[in-house]
Amino acid sequence: MEKGPFSVEWLAQSSRGRPQPIAAARRPRSPPGGTGGQESPADLGDPGREAETGGAVPGRPRTKFSAAQLQELERSFREQRYIGASEKRRLAAALNLSQSQIKTWFQNRRMKFKRQTQDAR
Repeated sequence: MEKGPFSVEWLAQSSRGRPQPIAAARRPRSPPGGTGGQESPADLGDPGREAETGGAVPGRPRTKFSAAQLQELERSFREQRYIGASEKRRLAAALNLSQSQIKTWFQNRRMKFKRQTQDAR
């Protein structure tokens, strides 16, 4: 039975807080007996699997920044809250991090700064 956007399986998944994207729901199935791209039962939204991962989507592990990296990132943040492309490239090369990690750190740091200033009022 195909998991269309209004099938019982799709509704069960969406009620658990993990709606399936419509594009994925319309993905053509491979012929019966073939293994071409079919998901295993472990990948099909097993409720026990959510409890194991704490509801987080499996993927890249969390980056643990060193004290030296944090010191340089904080210094750069004090100078300018929004990082430009050239500074992002410089920091990424100097700290051995990706530009994406630098961008994300600055986004998170701005949100932390915003929370701190709102709490201080």
